[in-house]
Amino acid sequence: MLLAQCLAPGMASMRPLTHSYLNTCQGICKEDYRSGASTSLLMSKLIYMTNTSLDGYIEDETGAIDFVIPDRVYDCITELLQPIGIHLYGRRLYETMSYWGAPMENYPPEQRDFARLWQEAEKVVYSRTLREATLRNTRIERDFDAEAIRRLKQESERDLIVGGAELAGVALEADLVDECCLFVNPVVVGGGKPAFQTRARRNLVLLETRRFDTGVVQARYRIERLPDPRATQ
Repeated sequence: MLLAQCLAPGMASMRPLTHSYLNTCQGICKEDYRSGASTSLLMSKLIYMTNTSLDGYIEDETGAIDFVIPDRVYDCITELLQPIGIHLYGRRLYETMSYWGAPMENYPPEQRDFARLWQEAEKVVYSRTLREATLRNTRIERDFDAEAIRRLKQESERDLIVGGAELAGVALEADLVDECCLFVNPVVVGGGKPAFQTRARRNLVLLETRRFDTGVVQARYRIERLPDPRATQ
């Protein structure tokens, strides 16, 4: 949802990347968040990234996202996408993000890095109504298969990102999400669509915070794994 909130057409123009900004974001991407290096070599991460209000909503009660402050966050999002090889979407978010599937010359120069990264990544769309993919590097799945995602994480050389609170909630309940990256906006909206739509309790380990001069705060968390029931047998 973060990408749709910040990079949908009509929000604000992206700002050029700066050397110091890239160094900061590269540190975010490259840091090993796991307890052992051998584990990180065997399995890619599944990351949930989203914008949220201070009271935890990605949309207000009318469905609006006009409380999101995209300025300064664009650059970091583009850099964070560099290690991402697979995007997991529901139909609605995929259709929103399809804006970025046009020929490169359709976008201002400062937006082309993001468009290129998005187009090159594989997209998996979960929908029972979408008949066929409208863009390249896209496949449609009718049902969310947790075991298939686990295989993807084992086989993929690059990380995965899940978009949309509903789909992220399903992935969280299946113990698939490794990391959450929240961009908390300085506003209380009082209700709407919550960023976390899961009934499962999960413990998080804070890895990093970053404050933007707009008042937005980025918080990056590792999600602690659930106990393996086989370990007690």
